Amino acid sequence: MSYALFDEAGKFLAGRVMSETESSVQVELDSGKRVKVKAANVLLRFDKPSPSELLQRAQALAQEIDLDLAWEFAPAEEFGFGELAREYFSDSAGAEQQAAALLRLFEAPHYFRRAGKGRFRKASAETVKAALLAIERKRQLAAQIDAWADEIAAGRCPQPVREQIYRILFKPDKNSAEYKAVVEAARRTQRSPLALLQAAGAIDRPYQFHWKRFLFEQFPQGTAFPPLPAPEIREELPLAPVQAFSIDDAHTTEIDDALSVQGLGSGRVTLGVHIAAPGLAITPDSALDKLARSRMSTVYMPGGKLTMLPDEVVQGYTLIEGRDCPAVSIYFEIDESTLEIGESRTRLERVPIAANLRHDAVEALVTEASLNGSDEARYPHAAELAFAWRLAQALKVRREIVRGKPETFTRPDYSFALEPDTGAPTGDERVIITTRRRGAPLDLLVSEIMILANSTWGGWLADLGVPAIYRSQASLLPGVKVRMGTKPLPHAGMGVAQYTWATSPLRRYADLVNQWQIIACARHGRTAALAAPFKPRDAALFAIVSGFDATYAAYADFQRTIERFWTLRWIEQNECRELDAAVMKEGLVRAESLPLVFLVPGTEGFERGTHVRVRVLGVDLLTLDLHVQLLQRLDEPIGIDETAADEDDEETSGSGPLTLAIELDDQTADPSGTDADAGAGPVEKPGAGDAS
Repeated sequence: MSYALFDEAGKFLAGRVMSETESSVQVELDSGKRVKVKAANVLLRFDKPSPSELLQRAQALAQEIDLDLAWEFAPAEEFGFGELAREYFSDSAGAEQQAAALLRLFEAPHYFRRAGKGRFRKASAETVKAALLAIERKRQLAAQIDAWADEIAAGRCPQPVREQIYRILFKPDKNSAEYKAVVEAARRTQRSPLALLQAAGAIDRPYQFHWKRFLFEQFPQGTAFPPLPAPEIREELPLAPVQAFSIDDAHTTEIDDALSVQGLGSGRVTLGVHIAAPGLAITPDSALDKLARSRMSTVYMPGGKLTMLPDEVVQGYTLIEGRDCPAVSIYFEIDESTLEIGESRTRLERVPIAANLRHDAVEALVTEASLNGSDEARYPHAAELAFAWRLAQALKVRREIVRGKPETFTRPDYSFALEPDTGAPTGDERVIITTRRRGAPLDLLVSEIMILANSTWGGWLADLGVPAIYRSQASLLPGVKVRMGTKPLPHAGMGVAQYTWATSPLRRYADLVNQWQIIACARHGRTAALAAPFKPRDAALFAIVSGFDATYAAYADFQRTIERFWTLRWIEQNECRELDAAVMKEGLVRAESLPLVFLVPGTEGFERGTHVRVRVLGVDLLTLDLHVQLLQRLDEPIGIDETAADEDDEETSGSGPLTLAIELDDQTADPSGTDADAGAGPVEKPGAGDAS
């Protein structure tokens, strides 16, 4: 009886020969299956033993072949496996020895290169040496991964893994030994990588974990600034005949904007909006420009911030009181009685800054009653503020008419303060959360006037054919987000024909870019399109829009994340046992008195606006989870305004429990992204001095 061993797509099979032609052989396998095999693929014919015995014996014998010795015996030129069997075993090597040689040669490509069906050529000595070193390194690496996995599973974190935890969890190199060790340890213990690493001591302080994760993702080179001086503004600028004042938070160092009011009582009032002018000194593609572009924005968080520009540079251009500060100003002629806006004009000038009004000093004094004359106004620039307040109210009403519905805010803004406030939080500080009513007089006053300036400048740039960075919103329908682009499209959420960001050039790179374009318009008028740094359809401008949008959203996500951390710390520190909340959607509720959205099992079927009370079972500062139990339903659903509904996506995006990017059991959880709406983004609280 005749048998044949053949190659089937790199797999060696053997069976009984049933029939054959010049080009093919029909073989019956032990399973009874018959296959047609090309004659060229038949490598060995034999009469005994049986095919299954041959393969079994050959596989065992193959492992006894010393590859180094076989390599020495192999001919220098191309050879067949039968030749090597006769060299290695004996001249009378039978079918078993030949099959064993075939299997051994085939599985050792680092010693023998395949040269055809059953044909081989031995590799050079250098190739063999290098391959053996690589195999040994791979063996050692596998042993290292196994040892690290044992340590992690036992509650000890090896230093190499500790140094890579952020990369492992959020941007893993799946070929790295550290990543493989964590995955293997998680598989063995059936625990999540995050819990496993925490138990192993790799994560000892939750606040530092969130902070260092953010730095790893956004500031991989660190947060220190290179030594770059602030260039002087050498242009001779006229002195503006105004006494301007700013309105900012107590901790604000980047004072971007100030206001002035002239002509009160004359019937024709001139309102000035004065913006710090770093764009007069920092030039595109300069070292400071590249630095600002690398950061794109100031990052705000409770107890600290990372500025877009070095403090010494900021101090060179900030609108500090007692100085005549270079500014890009826009003036509006306003009818004092009707508050109708007349013509506007833009000037490059030096502006005397009479005062920096701070929220903590004047906010309690600047009330609606003091602004409308019912109470005595005991604060600086009272008359100017009263006029600006009247104007802001009128501007808001006009926008709401265009918008098609009023802007209503049913929830307060929350402010965070840490004690002690060192500027470098550790997570152990005492956190104080206070509320501020949305639409408070100072906030409304500043935001409405900045909207007026930004929308007017946006229209002016468009009229002169100068491209800029705009924010637009096609409609107020649910899910229609605010977008950034280079076209002056309507912003439905604000009720304006076009909208730029140009009033915070010390804090946002988009504003600095727009300021360069505005400066070109102020200098060159109708020919500004030829002189502006960015021309129509400029690829560099498109790249800035894309980069800014992504970076700004990431900063906003971090700010929401770290505020969620401090809110959970507040719950811990105040031993909060119960919370009242209102149902949002799909089991999500919003706390009544805290800036916190969380899941409550059992509320999935409740209508939006239903009030509930929950028991706090615990918090996890690492995953940012709040564990609660539904206690009772308090009342029937209440009406929730659509403005608040629009903000739900903003508040829940990126602000929930931690997600990882590490694969276990072939499933990957990507880091949650954010689709920030008009109101989202890094903001200095209270009072960003700007609108969205």
